[in-house]
Amino acid sequence: MTAASSTPTSWDRPHRAAERLARAWSLAVAGTSYVSMNGLEVQDFLTSLSTRLIHALTAEVFDPADVREVGSTLVAAHFTEPTTLERTMAVLSEQFGNAPAKRVARIQGALAAGYALALRDRVLDEQEEIRTAALWSQARAEEGRRVSDARFRAIFAGAAIGMSVSTVDGQVIEVNQALCDMLGYTADELLAMSFEDFVLPEDPPSAAAMFDELLAGRRDQFRIEKPYVHKDGHRVWTDLVASVIRDEEDRPRWLVAMFEDITERYLLQVRLRHQALHDPLTQLPNRTLFFDRLDALLADADENGDTRVGVCYLDVDGFKVINDTLGHDVGDQLLQTVARRLARSINGEGQLVARMGGDEFVVLIEGTASTEDIVTVAEKALDTVRAPVHVGGHEISISASIGVVEQPLRGTSTGELMKAADTTLYWAKADGRNRLALFDAERHAREVTRYELSASMPAALERREFFVEYQPLVRLSDARVMGVEALVRWRHPRFGVLGPDAFIGMAEETGLIVPLGRWVLHEACRQAAEWHRTVKDKAPLMSVNLAVRQMRDRTIVRDVRAILEQTGLAPERLQLELTESAVMGTGGEPIEALKALADLGPRIAIDDFGTGYSNFAYLRNLPVHSLKLAGSFVAGLRPPERPDPVDEQIVAAVIGLAHTLKLSVTAEGVETAEQASRLQALGCDTAQGWYYASPGPASALEF
Repeated sequence: MTAASSTPTSWDRPHRAAERLARAWSLAVAGTSYVSMNGLEVQDFLTSLSTRLIHALTAEVFDPADVREVGSTLVAAHFTEPTTLERTMAVLSEQFGNAPAKRVARIQGALAAGYALALRDRVLDEQEEIRTAALWSQARAEEGRRVSDARFRAIFAGAAIGMSVSTVDGQVIEVNQALCDMLGYTADELLAMSFEDFVLPEDPPSAAAMFDELLAGRRDQFRIEKPYVHKDGHRVWTDLVASVIRDEEDRPRWLVAMFEDITERYLLQVRLRHQALHDPLTQLPNRTLFFDRLDALLADADENGDTRVGVCYLDVDGFKVINDTLGHDVGDQLLQTVARRLARSINGEGQLVARMGGDEFVVLIEGTASTEDIVTVAEKALDTVRAPVHVGGHEISISASIGVVEQPLRGTSTGELMKAADTTLYWAKADGRNRLALFDAERHAREVTRYELSASMPAALERREFFVEYQPLVRLSDARVMGVEALVRWRHPRFGVLGPDAFIGMAEETGLIVPLGRWVLHEACRQAAEWHRTVKDKAPLMSVNLAVRQMRDRTIVRDVRAILEQTGLAPERLQLELTESAVMGTGGEPIEALKALADLGPRIAIDDFGTGYSNFAYLRNLPVHSLKLAGSFVAGLRPPERPDPVDEQIVAAVIGLAHTLKLSVTAEGVETAEQASRLQALGCDTAQGWYYASPGPASALEF
């Protein structure tokens, strides 16, 4: 985590930021503790500590030791009142408000820990002095026993921390007033109790073992944080130090216990821990707690055998519109309502609802038996969210989309599981929202492959992995090759040779179609010019496809002109193929570009005619020379028994209308002699397809 990268302008001047933090800090803690410094000295002191905190906030790697030392330094300077720590935490929350919450929480936790440890060590030093005095008094010579006993009694009775003396069999024989005040019992009530009366379910698991070792003489002292029950029923958390006192024969005889009340510190740590693991807006577990729980499940995957896990990744549909139109206050109330509903409806054993951030929630279901289990939970979540919400005087009807993943724990990871859930959520959104989508490993693999292809296309173009093949355009009247269509291929190092259907769509989406199309056009024109030099008048017309995005690129006319000049190809030897959507679906710049291209001299052909707008009235006003009839119509001319009469009439009508407009017609996808014969009879001019030749390298063509 790099806190600085999250707020690039907030902490770029650490010294000034430290001064600003120190001013706010000194004002906040003024008068909360008694220190031997004036106001300016306090501010100078806090400036040095602020510098260390800002360094911790912006450091590439967080070091809690340095922040803990800041807390201990405050204690060393006698800033020891609880109010000082409380106001310090408030200042850090305010001053670091635009920093990453997780880093701020860790800084606050480390500072509080250092502060608490320093306070504890300070008290322990006092405790050690008391214990030393007690042991020294006991070891004194007999003539000083009465004096030392009186001194011990005074210390024991007047100590600010609770103390008790017990026999090794667990019977309390003496307590001081501080312990009575701490637990709310009288001395007689405490003396009537034994160790068993103080055992609680919240005790640390190691507490009993440490007591046994102490009583058995295997250790002389131990320290733990242990709760006790006050007489009125509330819990009192203590820092307990227990020591054994031995007799002259080194046998354990008594136990001396010292109790420091750390309830406030403990509750502060609990609050800080809760804040670090829960979303402040909805009070649901946050992504940190969610991932901790999931990581723990996956860590025990081998021990859990065939245990399965389910994840529902939920996103509120259209939440941005609600925020933008009704305001963020309404949006926050909406999220709080959704969170409460989800927490109420999905609260079974092994089920965790968490907020991931924004309008995204996630449900973790442990120990699923099948996909149906998690689908039931997801459908319940959808129904819960669909109920109208009344906030800010508005009745809002909302919905959600959910990605559902259910699979064995063994063999997966947190990253893979959440990536699958996120991908499936995207599918649900893309399929129309207000629904759930189940994870499909095969579909995901296809999309990953598609992404890998998309990401590697720019480098592939630089490495010249693309190449061009050519398919003949044959005149139907005499079967002569009149032209060729340039078709791009990708020789992928992993997936082999890929046709345009595998990558042209992605190139359109990413914009790479512009440089790729420019390269294809240059390569095709270079080859056409080479054929013209070698076979002269027999050289075929070169037909090259232009994508919609190329037509919308402002440099298209300039690029075509430059390529013709660079390759030396005569403009009339080039035919540019455009789809109906590129020519007829838009106005403005693409039409102007089309006219400018025609003015350069190349022929213009409409590719896949019949699958789009098919508007002859619009077409007659464009500088178009040829139509390429879509292969779907040609396919209807080759049924086993006889041609489809509807397709045949459509083809005949298109050919007739095209000839009326002085346009030539090329049929695509011709695969049989029957199709070729029928097209010729209908008056079609040229054709291409596997019946004549499949696409191949330039060297395979003969003219």
